[in-house]
Order: sequence, then C-alpha cells, then structure tokens
Amino acid sequence: MVGFGPADVPPSAAVKFVGAGAAACFADLLTFPLDTAKVRLQIQGEASAPSALGKVAAVKYRGVFGTITTMVRTEGLLSLYSGLVAGLQRQMSFASVRIGLYDSVKQFYTKGCDHVGTGSRLLAGCTTGAMAVVFAQPTDVVKVRFQAQAMSGKHARHYHGTIDAYRTIGREEGIPGLWKGTMPNIARNAIVNCTELVTYDFIKDLLLKSTPLTDNLPCHFVSAFGAGLCTTMVASPVDVVKTRFMNSAPKQYSSVLNCAAAMMAKEGPLAFYKGFMPSFFRLGSWNVVMFVTYEQLKRAVMAASHNHTAAL
Repeated sequence: MVGFGPADVPPSAAVKFVGAGAAACFADLLTFPLDTAKVRLQIQGEASAPSALGKVAAVKYRGVFGTITTMVRTEGLLSLYSGLVAGLQRQMSFASVRIGLYDSVKQFYTKGCDHVGTGSRLLAGCTTGAMAVVFAQPTDVVKVRFQAQAMSGKHARHYHGTIDAYRTIGREEGIPGLWKGTMPNIARNAIVNCTELVTYDFIKDLLLKSTPLTDNLPCHFVSAFGAGLCTTMVASPVDVVKTRFMNSAPKQYSSVLNCAAAMMAKEGPLAFYKGFMPSFFRLGSWNVVMFVTYEQLKRAVMAASHNHTAAL
C-alpha cells in the first residue's frame, strides 16, 4: 500500500499489526447491528424450513432495516449488540493478522522482485486470511452463537457471557466445537482477504496513477467502498454456509458440504445470497471506516515518530 506519510518511511509491522486491530474494532463498533441483522437473515431459512406437519413458519425478518426494527421491538435495543465482546475479540485477533501482516507477507513473497504482481497479492491474502482463522476461530463461533441465539425458540442456547460461552461450547461440544466451521471460514477469509485487500490495493494504485487524487481521505474512501462491494459479491455464498454451519446443532449437518447441499435442496440457490444487502451495507461501511481509520492511524504514528526523531 503506497504513500505512507512523513518522509515516505513505511510503518513497521508492529504498527500495522496493532493499527489494523484497533481500526477494525472501531469499525465493528459502528457497524455491528448490520452484522447481527445479516446473521439473522442468513439463518432464517432454518427456522422457516417445513416442520413435521408440513407447515412453514412465518418469515420473521424482512430486509435490513426491517430486521433491525423487529429485533429492537421484540428483544430490545441491546440485542443488536449481542456478541459484541466476542466480535471485538475477533477483530483484534483476525484483523491484526489478516490485514496487519498482509504487507509483510506480500513483501516476503516478492523478495528480490521490483514488481508486485497479482499472484503475490492473492497469495499473501490467502496466507494471512488462513492464519487469522486458525488463530482466532473460537471468537467467531461465539460471536455467531450470540447473534443467533434468539432464533431457536424453546431450544435456544443462552450464554451468560463471553467466557461462559467459551466454557459451555467446550464442555458440551468438546474443543473441536470451538473450531467448528474452520474450513468454510478459512475459505471465506481467504476469499474476503484476497478480494478486500487486493481490490483496495488495485483501486488505490489506479486512482493514484490515473486521477488527480492523492494518497488522502477521498482516495481511501473510494478504494474501501469498491473493495467492500466486490468482497460482498464474491464472498456471500461461503459466508452464508459458514454462518449456518457454525450455528447448527452438533449433529444437524454431517459436513460443510452437507450443509450447503441441504440449503440448495430446501431453499434453492438464492439461499446462498440471503442477507446480501446487510452484508453489503456492513462490509461497505466497515471497509470505509476500517481502511480510512487504518490509514490515518499509520500516518499519525509515523508523524509522531518522525517528529520525535527530528526533535532528537
């Protein structure tokens, strides 16, 4: 990512690591209700599947703002932030690895080369995305469980807090339960990371080379918005399957592929794009807030470091 600020000295890996986590947490605080609405819409098909009597439950949520309004009316305002603690834990660990280490891994793959190609960017995105999932998968499982727990009616699983959720899942489902859905999440994060970071990289480079824009807020905003749109279009199917599988009962699906096949058989291909609009609203706004904050944090840290060095 070009244009680092004062004296064009690139920020250290540690600055990027911490900065990415902090920026992602800030973005999550602002967009978490959209993420919760997305999860509710994605798993709604399970609740509306035909019962033993052949009846189909009424659709509870309709659209992004309809979902948010229904949740506030029936569960209270705080329901929009159910799982926020796990969400912030997830962002501090996920984003720090997948975004904060992206440039370092990209440089590792292009060592000795003057040109950074598409292949190197994609490989770096896949690598940091997979690393993030292996490291922080339990935080994602707990976040999804909190966001979805009101959807299961009388069989709802209610956790008394984030720590209780980790303990309960580990006790009832074993340690593998905390890493449930790891493979679809690796696939999702590889896709999201590659699309998000590579698209942001490409759009930003293109704007800097072919438009009057400089490495400033408008450039970061446009690049981040484009990255959010492209990522939502590419990643929605695997994101829906990941959410369904993570939230499923222990023996509901025999595998991730079985989950996807059941969705296709019962709900059709459009089921893989359930929650698309909240996904786009969330990813688009999340990307804008995260990347703009991330760029500004890097600039602020580098400016402070430059001023300190100059004073010495």
